[in-house]
Amino acid sequence: MITYEDFKKVEVKAGKILAAEKVPNTDKLLKLSVDFGEVREVPDEAGRKSKLEPAPRQIISGISTFFPDPATLVGRTCMFVTNLEPRTIKGLESNGMLFAVSDGAGNFSLLEPNASIAPGTQAA
Repeated sequence: MITYEDFKKVEVKAGKILAAEKVPNTDKLLKLSVDFGEVREVPDEAGRKSKLEPAPRQIISGISTFFPDPATLVGRTCMFVTNLEPRTIKGLESNGMLFAVSDGAGNFSLLEPNASIAPGTQAA
């Protein structure tokens, strides 16, 4: 059991999967590029002005057995924990955790909000 105060620390956001690919030499891992509506400042071509560009996050998830074709994940909006410390898995940095459930009998589901929820929307 955790306290309500501990639970409030967990940041849950909707993220749109932009790319998904199998991590080589693994059975379960997929590398996801996820849009959380975040941007970063980068210098323009002349190095003078800053401009904003999308800043997707890389998330490594052990769901490959449920998605033999990772491309089927592209475009889906799912829920993620976004304030975990980064973790290195098979040499790749993971910056979040995908919410999913599996019952061990082959039944699996991603936690997906309805279509009106935009990337970056935080759970209330």
